[in-house]
Amino acid sequence: MLHTLIDAGLHDRAFVRSHCVGFEPLADYVMGVTDGLVKDASWAEGITGVSAGTVRQLARDAAATRSLLTCTWSLQRAHHGEQPYWTCIALAAAIGQIGLPGGGFAFGHGSMNGVGNPRPDAPGPEMGSGANPLGKSIPVSRLSDMLLYPGQPYEFNGRHDTYPDIQMVYWAGGNPFHHHQDLNKLVRGWQKPQTIVVHESWWTPTARRADIVLPATTTLERNDIGGSSRDRFVLAMHQALPPQADSRNDFEIYRELAAMAGHEAAFTEGRNEMEWLRHIFDGMAKGWARGGFPIPDFDTFWAEGFAELPPPERDFVLFDSFRADPVAHALKTPSGKIELYSERIAGFRYADCPPHPTWMPPAEWLGAEAADTWPLHLVTSQPADKLHSQMDAGALSVAAKVASRERVRIHPSDAAARGVQPGDVVRVFNDRGSCLAGAVIDADVMPGVVVMSTGAWFDPQSSSLERHGNPNVLTLDVGTSQLAQAPSALSALVEVEGWTGAPPPVQAFVLPEGIPRSDAGKAAVALACPCCPESPLAIPYNPRQSPRRTMDSAIPS
Repeated sequence: MLHTLIDAGLHDRAFVRSHCVGFEPLADYVMGVTDGLVKDASWAEGITGVSAGTVRQLARDAAATRSLLTCTWSLQRAHHGEQPYWTCIALAAAIGQIGLPGGGFAFGHGSMNGVGNPRPDAPGPEMGSGANPLGKSIPVSRLSDMLLYPGQPYEFNGRHDTYPDIQMVYWAGGNPFHHHQDLNKLVRGWQKPQTIVVHESWWTPTARRADIVLPATTTLERNDIGGSSRDRFVLAMHQALPPQADSRNDFEIYRELAAMAGHEAAFTEGRNEMEWLRHIFDGMAKGWARGGFPIPDFDTFWAEGFAELPPPERDFVLFDSFRADPVAHALKTPSGKIELYSERIAGFRYADCPPHPTWMPPAEWLGAEAADTWPLHLVTSQPADKLHSQMDAGALSVAAKVASRERVRIHPSDAAARGVQPGDVVRVFNDRGSCLAGAVIDADVMPGVVVMSTGAWFDPQSSSLERHGNPNVLTLDVGTSQLAQAPSALSALVEVEGWTGAPPPVQAFVLPEGIPRSDAGKAAVALACPCCPESPLAIPYNPRQSPRRTMDSAIPS
């Protein structure tokens, strides 16, 4: 599309000259001056399957009317996932409508609750996160590499660093055995630390692989404040029922641990749960008052159940001030403008992230050599029947499964070639692992493509077979690039075959050995902490025995 605009002289020369830097080297790349390969509509057709005529017409239509170019968040979760966003910005800049109502570009409109609900500039409820005394962090998608390769160097956004040697993992919030890629690799890394502690409300795959599980309350069992910087409403979240079994809220767990270490006063700052909520609300109220926005006192808020910011006085238009005056309202980029060529990124000399938007084939796609062995392109999606992996055991999620497993959607021709019928249990596999899934024949899926949602609780029978349909046993554990190091879990190359014989039963929701059924909804029951017998905290639950935290060590055979 960009080639079509440049070739026809339809791009906004004035806008890219006044509001952008680096358009010329990008244009040279698109027109083939740099590498001899013209990135025109015919070239794009060979990659995308979209006809060259359609590509050209889309470009002309976008330039001829007010057009908003939007990308979903999912595109970032693929190898070289930065490039679609940078390219979208470049195309929007060439069209020249950035900063105009209904024009320019936008990301994540399908998942960000601020869209269509603009709010004035005022703080949401927040509390300090404290300081990291080591000042160390890693990109979260590099978790397995950190555990497996301590001391090894890595690159991230121009930073040179080495992985630390992790001896203890303390995990509160999240489920890495859902969201991480190449779960068989993560299982190997999970053996390395001496101790793993997990806060959980449910027997998730992560809780099953911990040495110590601290049973944490759900939002229904504690008081809280709900809100964000993208929402005009702040909600009083009243406790609906007492903590079940022997669970505690995270604040109480941390308070007791801090007390054991002699730091209770420093942690609590002299406040209990409700006093902290009042403190958080009062800090937010001061910010609202500075902006001239009315807000009730805490007691009124807590009784009425919500506080509301008024709608903004004018519609929000991304970068409208920058468009009107790019000097007075410069962007937070090194140049203050839209960078279509980045000198800073050029200085990093990353082979996997050039300094301007670039087509870079992913490691696995139908155009790769590996497709000769693994001929189907797996695309993973967010589930419609749960949020990520939350409530996978709930009635809605369970009812959507096929043969008690996550569905895999496959085109009729691909299913026929493999003898797969609707409702069959199939094995989806590549050289990283395999999982069982329930087949859904779907003519809306492209030939050569299969689609699975994420979120099925990881249920491995062994390193060679996952029983429940978690596609992250198949995905590649490689950063999108050295620049962003984001996960590349959106897609992978696979093969599909029918399962012969009786499939192994799914055991993702079977309680670990030794856990009473009455405690099915909680991660542990109270037991004296071995280092502090007078203070009941949690079972030091260790499913591993030998070997530790293996594929099915937490699951009764």
